[in-house]
Amino acid sequence: MKKIFWLVGDKSGDLHASKVMQQLNQDISPIQHIGIGGPLMQNQGLELLFPYEKFLIMGFAEVVKHLPFILKVEYSLKKFLAQNRPDLVVLVDYPGLNLRIARMSFKLRLKVFYFICPQFWAWKHFRVLKLKKYCDYVACILPFEKKMLDNYLIPSSYVGHPVKEEIVFQLDKNGFAEKYQLAIKQKWIGFFPGSRANEVQRLLPIYLEVIKKLKNIKPNYQFLISKSNSLPKGMFDDLLLKNQLKDMKIIDENNYEMIKYSDFLIVKSGTSTIETSCIGTPFVIVYKANCLSYILAKRIIKVKYIGMPNIIFDKLIVPELIQNDVNRDKIIETILFYLDNEDEYQKMSSHFKDLHDILGTLSASKTTADLINNLIHGIAI
Repeated sequence: MKKIFWLVGDKSGDLHASKVMQQLNQDISPIQHIGIGGPLMQNQGLELLFPYEKFLIMGFAEVVKHLPFILKVEYSLKKFLAQNRPDLVVLVDYPGLNLRIARMSFKLRLKVFYFICPQFWAWKHFRVLKLKKYCDYVACILPFEKKMLDNYLIPSSYVGHPVKEEIVFQLDKNGFAEKYQLAIKQKWIGFFPGSRANEVQRLLPIYLEVIKKLKNIKPNYQFLISKSNSLPKGMFDDLLLKNQLKDMKIIDENNYEMIKYSDFLIVKSGTSTIETSCIGTPFVIVYKANCLSYILAKRIIKVKYIGMPNIIFDKLIVPELIQNDVNRDKIIETILFYLDNEDEYQKMSSHFKDLHDILGTLSASKTTADLINNLIHGIAI
């Protein structure tokens, strides 16, 4: 039986990896999956060593705070890998921990496959040297990354972007409105505060301030807030009660429908920005971090933009509000600019159509599974 060790550190990694696992389960039998992941990977047969929720840590200060736990995990993984010697170590995104596990695996003479290339082109450029030294193969989900890795003679492939095949709509607009008791004749503005508790604690109070003021400016709109199912419901309830917004519409499933059927969105930087761009609804990107984390990041990040669509186009096609600009008045100003300016609204939408052509038509799960299959069986790629 072939054995694969997996490591993902967040919700999106759980989704991306589960799709690859599903494909592998069809192509290779029998196969054992074991490692760190989430419920979607468990549905595909993952034997869990740690749940990924333990690793929902963002920013320099937060990493330092959780360092004892991270070191404990690394010790446990080193012992496990040495004793069980999987046929392949598959590391998914999450470079802070995964590159250390790549080094550990390399020293144990295990094959290492990196799925979703670390963004060395944005910051911590030295990571590309670690990829070269410790990884047997790298799967890129952005077309330009392949060319950069070629410059370092790192074996790699562009496999397509996983988001393109993961976006599936389960409800039409009427069904979505009925499920969440929304007024179908009203317009909707959606807010995405993220899936990590510290992100939500920073962003949700600001979102609620925005909503309270917008209710008077745009009375014909309803306001929707996405809630990740990895977060405790009490966190939302307490903040809504404190802000006297008990009647808010909380969307705890059907995020893709919320994106598609909303008229405008406020989206936390991260995977959701590429999902929103692929679906095509105009939005604004917000980023607000721990103050120390932001100061340190600003000194070392080498890209002009934080939003993935802007990085891909290398120009500002989606507005970005960063740190102190993530406040009630700036967010409202941006929302109103696009809602009241049809030309700018449509201009942003047209850029999203071009994004589909740039990302191409490859199935990320199938292409990645084929690469993994070849590596496991020693077939030249």
